[in-house]
Amino acid sequence: MIGRHVGFVAALREAGMPVSLAEGLDAANALMVIDLMDRETLREAYAATLVKRPMHRAGFDVLFDLWFPAVTSGEGPEDQAERAEYDADTPVEDLRSVLQGLLMGNADDPAFREFVRDMVERFGRVEAGPGRQSWFSYSVLRALSPDTLIARMLNQMLSERGGLPEKLARQQISSNIRKFEEAVASEVRRRIAEESGIERIARSAVRPPVDRLDFLRVTKAELAQLRREVYPLARRLASRLTYKHRRGHQGRLDFRRTVRASLSTGGVPLTTHLRPKRPHKPELVILCDASDSVSSFSQFTLLLTFALREQFTKVRAFAFVDTVDEITKYFAPGTDVLDAITQMTNEADITRFGRTNYGNVFTRFSERYGDAVGPKTSLLILGDARSNYQPPALDTLKRLASQARHAYWLNPEPRAQWDTGDSVATGYGAVVPMYECRNITQLAAFIESTDVGG
Repeated sequence: MIGRHVGFVAALREAGMPVSLAEGLDAANALMVIDLMDRETLREAYAATLVKRPMHRAGFDVLFDLWFPAVTSGEGPEDQAERAEYDADTPVEDLRSVLQGLLMGNADDPAFREFVRDMVERFGRVEAGPGRQSWFSYSVLRALSPDTLIARMLNQMLSERGGLPEKLARQQISSNIRKFEEAVASEVRRRIAEESGIERIARSAVRPPVDRLDFLRVTKAELAQLRREVYPLARRLASRLTYKHRRGHQGRLDFRRTVRASLSTGGVPLTTHLRPKRPHKPELVILCDASDSVSSFSQFTLLLTFALREQFTKVRAFAFVDTVDEITKYFAPGTDVLDAITQMTNEADITRFGRTNYGNVFTRFSERYGDAVGPKTSLLILGDARSNYQPPALDTLKRLASQARHAYWLNPEPRAQWDTGDSVATGYGAVVPMYECRNITQLAAFIESTDVGG
């Protein structure tokens, strides 16, 4: 058990879940006061001590099922008789009828899990190459096609349970179908782990948590998850960019309070009173690469722009490919951010020939919008610094950066790829501090570590 515990905790860390040594010890102590034979109690004991955020729970459950699989052997005679119902000669249509009945019932029923194991055993093993076989979920789902049973199940459920709202019935059926698909995937992973080893399947089975998803590879569904992470980061970034007092630095003399205090000392101002200096609430200018090579990253940064709008005195946003246009108007209050991105793509003048040209962008920005950058402005550039071998216009960028209060560049490419091919990362990084920003975790680290005060 100790070896399995250590391996499980290591797998969680490798999957990107922050588990400290102390939390690993807490989990080990929890195992001493629970019934280890109760698998769900074991799962919740680990979850309570090791899982910090809701976004990590799905990956945790996948790894738990791999390291602590449900017992599938040692069934009694009654169980064996029940399992014999789904032998290799049972017609597929009969199996679909059995599945229909299970999906209309309780997905936590043991019969549901037994059915899943039998279906994976019958349909899950597929040729994976010459002389090789492996286990796959899609072959099970293709054979049984649970989605095609929805209409039949809905009619039966509504007729048997008079008065049940159709919307509620659809929700229950859809939920059970998802549970069936998840159970099939879990059983397939378990069988692959038995044949290939837990460590091997664990590396590919768990999708990184949302805070470690690579911006350049996120799906639309994952982008929706990222939206929920944007607003806390926007508030933190705004507070970091706010001008804060140095310790001991005071404001201007409060003449009235000083004179009033001097009345008690015969008009001699022995004590001076100073006005508290108000923190500076900065303006923000964002230059965002909207080319296809960083399209997922640009969508995320536009989400960030949308969130930052409420945290600054003024936010002006500009998008570019090989020329630049202001897109602030598309992110007006009350606008849906995804609608704004679509409108920007269709209407903004950000491309002429379709190939990124940072040098031309900086030159055009300086000519058309140079007055947007001033001593109260924080300039944030978001892009991969790949300019298709065009002149980089470093002097223009240097002039823009010198006009701003702060200037930073976030690059979504791995640092190892900087300066390869047409990348001008080092050249631009010598003018504007450049940071690798591939995921939420790195963005948060940038916000926390960057010295922007004073």
